[in-house]
Amino acid sequence: MTRTVLVAGATGDLGHRIVRALLERDVRVRVLTRPGSTAADERYGSDDRVEVVAAAYSHREALTRAVAGVESVVSAVSGVRPVIVDAQRALLAAAVAAGVPRFVPSDYSSDYRRIAVGSNRNFELRREFAADVDAAPIRATSVLNGAFTDMLTGQAPMIAFGRHRVMYWSSPDQVLDFTTKDDVARVTALVALDEDAPRVVEVAGDRVSARDVARTLTELTGTPFGLQWAGTTGSLSVMSKVVRRLSRSDQDTFPAWQGMQYFVSMFSGQAQLRHVDNDRYGPYPWTTVRDVLADHLAADEARVA
Repeated sequence: MTRTVLVAGATGDLGHRIVRALLERDVRVRVLTRPGSTAADERYGSDDRVEVVAAAYSHREALTRAVAGVESVVSAVSGVRPVIVDAQRALLAAAVAAGVPRFVPSDYSSDYRRIAVGSNRNFELRREFAADVDAAPIRATSVLNGAFTDMLTGQAPMIAFGRHRVMYWSSPDQVLDFTTKDDVARVTALVALDEDAPRVVEVAGDRVSARDVARTLTELTGTPFGLQWAGTTGSLSVMSKVVRRLSRSDQDTFPAWQGMQYFVSMFSGQAQLRHVDNDRYGPYPWTTVRDVLADHLAADEARVA
């Protein structure tokens, strides 16, 4: 019998990758979309392995019908409280009402369970929703993967490529967990199909320090990359609070002050993964930080050429 998994947030970057990983395992995917949205139909409408269903998170009966009959509900939604807490609570309630066996919440992060109160808004929203998940009569699994590796080449100001510097806070030797989105999507698909998956699955495509990153960039470029102390995690935490108070909106998912909070969580060690099990689903060639940096540098060279 064909297995069916529902994915919420399937038109997002990670959600689309999760759908792709499920389809690679010969699974039928049901994509949940909001009424009136055409994004899911435009992306998946031509694939007969994907069923697009529309339901508002505020309409419990419609949402329950949408998830009925699947073996897992996978959430890959992104946002702040109205999404991570409110919408996911509705999705969880619908999964329970429909008798869905398993639920995967939209965590995909570092370990938010031990962070200090007030230190990271996005992590604390996940921790708040996790209490609802733990209380629900459904088997749930959170995927914790550290930071997405592409943050090193994107908006996170850790690497100053032009100045050949790698920033750090407090200690350049603090271990940082990184996993690419494709690797996270693969694990999530396997978790969704794993009837014996535990409450939390921790994976890390690579575990490096700022010092390791500087050494890797030096080796890849032939140009010395130095370490630059940017302050302590304590001073960064204070700065994030000041910037947050001056911010015009508290509803953006990744404002500048939230990025600061992520670095506080990572470089303080509070959110470090403690029980990584990369071999749970067998040997696999994980994408490393070196791989991502090498691809980024090669792409830059190609653009210049």
